[in-house]
Amino acid sequence: MRLKYLAGLAFLAFPFVMGAQTLETMNEPTVKIKELDEVGPFSEGLAAVRKDGKWGFIDQEGNLVIDFRDDVVWNQNAEESQGDIKAIRYPKFKNGLCAIQEINDEGIPYYGFMDTQGKIVIEPEYLNVSGFKDDRAIGIYCRRTFRGKNNFQLNIYEYAFTEVILNTQGEIIWPISKRENISMTKRRYQTPNLTASFISPNLILIKTSDSDFQISNISEQIQKP
Repeated sequence: MRLKYLAGLAFLAFPFVMGAQTLETMNEPTVKIKELDEVGPFSEGLAAVRKDGKWGFIDQEGNLVIDFRDDVVWNQNAEESQGDIKAIRYPKFKNGLCAIQEINDEGIPYYGFMDTQGKIVIEPEYLNVSGFKDDRAIGIYCRRTFRGKNNFQLNIYEYAFTEVILNTQGEIIWPISKRENISMTKRRYQTPNLTASFISPNLILIKTSDSDFQISNISEQIQKP
């Protein structure tokens, strides 16, 4: 009788032992990436992760799908109300694109975009740019033309600036206005602010002076022959 009683206790205890082993296993998740400095929020299925000053991207399984790189745009002290390159606190994908930057030989940052494979699809040719929304963004396109060298053998360039609307293929689909008074001297350079912003998928608000604004319908402009 005592033997049957002990056997019964052993049988009852067995599920609890198995349950404890299962919980122990569940409490040991697989470590995907170690020693990260910072992790951004998920956007379009990817999240930015920072390590040693560089950013990569993980998917929702924790796999590193874009390797760590140093050209991804972010700002420790982001001005989120700006709506342009200065507003990016964490690198994020919007409409499948994430902002990247390239510092040219004069020390001026130019901005473009990469896709979710880490491939640059919009070359860094913009002095400022908004994030993409409804497959469109606003940027200040900079065309630089080499004009030779000066007496000190320094390169001389001629610059032309235009605020434009671009699509996710990098095509300029509408010029908003020419931009003036942008200094390209490194010690005086400041990122120029955008004057335009989207207020609907087809309407943009343009600041024409310190106190004046105008609204333009993009769809009507694009459809004109």
